[in-house]
Amino acid sequence: MGVFDRLPPMDHLRSEKMCFVQLIFPAESARLAVTYLGEVGLIQFKDLNEDKSPFQRIFVNQVKRCAEMSRKLKFFSDQINKAGVKSSVRPALQPEIDLEELEAKLGEHEHELLEMNSNSGILQQTYNELFEFKLVLSKAGSILAASHNHAAPVDRELDEHIYDKEVDGGNGYLLEQGIDQGASESGVRFVSGIILKSKALAFERMLFRSTRGNMLFNQAPAGEPVTDPISGEEVEKTVFVVFFSGEQTRAIILRICATHGASCYPVPEEMVKQRQIFREVSSRLSDLEVTLDAGIQHRNKALESVGSQLWRWIIMVKKEKAVYDTLNMLNFDVTKKCLVGEGWCPIFAKSQIEDVLQRATLHSNSQVGIIFHEMDTIESPPTYFRTDKFTNAYQEIVDAYGVGRYEEINPAVYSVITFPFLFAVMFGDWGHGICLLIGALFLILREKKLSSQKLDSFTEMAFGGRYVILLMALFSIYCGLIYNEFFSVPFHIFGKSAYACRENSCSDAHTAGLIKVRDPYPFGVDPSWRGSRSELPFLNSLKMKMSILMGVCQMNLGILLSYFDAKFHKNALDIRYQFIPQMIFLNSLFGYLALLILVKWCTGSKADLYHVMIYMFLDPAGDLGENQLFWGQKELQMLLLLLALVAVPWMLFPKPFILKKLHKERFQGHSYRFLGTSEMDTDSEPGSARARHDDFNFGEVFVHQMIHSIEFVLGAVSNTASYLRLWALSLAHSELSTVFYEKLLLLAWGYDSTIVKLVGFIVFAFATAFILLGMESLSAFLHALRLHWVEFMNKFYHGDGYKFKPFSFALLEDDED
Repeated sequence: MGVFDRLPPMDHLRSEKMCFVQLIFPAESARLAVTYLGEVGLIQFKDLNEDKSPFQRIFVNQVKRCAEMSRKLKFFSDQINKAGVKSSVRPALQPEIDLEELEAKLGEHEHELLEMNSNSGILQQTYNELFEFKLVLSKAGSILAASHNHAAPVDRELDEHIYDKEVDGGNGYLLEQGIDQGASESGVRFVSGIILKSKALAFERMLFRSTRGNMLFNQAPAGEPVTDPISGEEVEKTVFVVFFSGEQTRAIILRICATHGASCYPVPEEMVKQRQIFREVSSRLSDLEVTLDAGIQHRNKALESVGSQLWRWIIMVKKEKAVYDTLNMLNFDVTKKCLVGEGWCPIFAKSQIEDVLQRATLHSNSQVGIIFHEMDTIESPPTYFRTDKFTNAYQEIVDAYGVGRYEEINPAVYSVITFPFLFAVMFGDWGHGICLLIGALFLILREKKLSSQKLDSFTEMAFGGRYVILLMALFSIYCGLIYNEFFSVPFHIFGKSAYACRENSCSDAHTAGLIKVRDPYPFGVDPSWRGSRSELPFLNSLKMKMSILMGVCQMNLGILLSYFDAKFHKNALDIRYQFIPQMIFLNSLFGYLALLILVKWCTGSKADLYHVMIYMFLDPAGDLGENQLFWGQKELQMLLLLLALVAVPWMLFPKPFILKKLHKERFQGHSYRFLGTSEMDTDSEPGSARARHDDFNFGEVFVHQMIHSIEFVLGAVSNTASYLRLWALSLAHSELSTVFYEKLLLLAWGYDSTIVKLVGFIVFAFATAFILLGMESLSAFLHALRLHWVEFMNKFYHGDGYKFKPFSFALLEDDED
């Protein structure tokens, strides 16, 4: 293995080296220093006040102020969105303001906006009432007129066109004093008003039951939608007039109107008075419309003024709140003059952080510098990988399974190639691959524009994985060329077919057999296999064996990576008692199966590999007969079977007993060291030999090793079988594509009608887009994800670390909260 030691290091193979640091800030420079550290974004602070509630921390009042300002900014944002005013995402540069000035300015804007909203609400309510009164006057007038024998026809409506144009001087007086709905000469009285159309039927029933039928209910549609004062939406309403007799009945009717949300308005019986009130209501509505429009324009100008700086203020408040939240994680020293903080930072960032702290000291005019030094700790460091826009998506795929331990080998390095390739094995069609490539290139070419926009969840997911889609598309084109499928149609791209019909007159491979007439097809599957009688058996055999070969190779890669991980951490036990027996067991069985597949392909043998593998266990010494592929095969099988049987106890027993022995020796050594030292108490010291001895539990270690060994042995079988999904999904994709091509496109193309051809093509295009490019691609993606998470990464990857989450202002702009 010496050759591996001479290889250059890989940047992404292991996480960045981290160090645990302590920072001591003078009180006068602490806020500015933390602000500068947030701009750098390379240090993760440790919360030294975990035992304190948020209200017991040092800067709780400043956090409350920032939270209150955030509430006001959220209020402004809601008002701007509600009014439909466009706000600038990147405003023009404005003079810098401090937090106190911003707080005062936000308070002024909020007070002004609340006052405008209150006045606008009162005016709108008055307008709605007058508008409803106008509708009641119009509709109820015709109902009242129809109730008299000398009145106009029932269908006649009262509106401004039937009234005289003369203005009566007593209009204002009539409207101000209101109209008493008195009784007529016959003693019949009435109540008029307006109610929601949806409540009119229930309202009428309640009136009938409450008055025991002693009333007459007339209604008419309002004719125009009315704005609801609560929801602000336009609703349909109905004007009603209820005729009754008696004061007690009137009280009952008014109570029912109140419970059903009906608004009652006084309408006089005399036509002259109705006309006078109608004129005054119309005049007031016109005045209110002008006033409301002026108020809305003034309010929109105020919102535009706020909206031009809203984004800048939101970021400023978020930064200030993040700074004080971070300061709340620090502690005062014993002198109460300095704040002490601890945290993690990458080693490469130490010099950059030191420069930032020196700059903060100068800018805050502090007489005392900030102390920054490294500390020893027993805590496990966080995991941090420096990623770019290309590698970030692959790292997120791995982190979704579990964040790696500190300096654990990173599967994302290999997943950059293996993940899109396994996807393409299941999605192999270079026509579909070109469609995916077009989509990926569209996202990549417009990434600057799309990155500055707010996208929906699906588009955001596709945009984040645009480079994953790009590689998946390229590998799909490659595998599609190997399968020789373009929307399931084969093409003679790399030359002529190696096969031809037995007879010159034949044109259909189904009716006459094919014979080989020239050298094999240069690249991929020969197009003559498409449509032949042996197409499905041939492609099934090919793809099934290829799946097993790929699975064995990837599982061997996973076990090999466990060797490099153990070697990096100087863990010789894992190399001797896990890596070696695992390699022996896997390759004695399934590595041998992969060898048989390659030998059969190279020799053209007709041996039954199922029979060979089954009788390797049932009858190892039996005669292979026609299933023998090479000389010495029986002896090799017996040796491999023996090695596989030996590898199981090799994995299970030695490691727990060796760990017990090493622990016992270490414990005895510490006991002798403490012997004769009366000042030291091994029981009370946390790092003593007695404490470490008590932590070791042989039974727990043995059970864990037994579970790990059984899991690997059984997993070797199930994981190899799991790779057959590559064959199954590839076959399903190919057959589904063939069905769409033959049963939709070709069937429609067989008709003479242009409309039938067009409809067939549209249905084929939609089926290809939504089923093959949508659902099938998602299915292949999920299966490739499972093969990496379960079959590949469980051979070496623990994934029980925690992610490096630095204090960074760059993350605040993407935070929607």
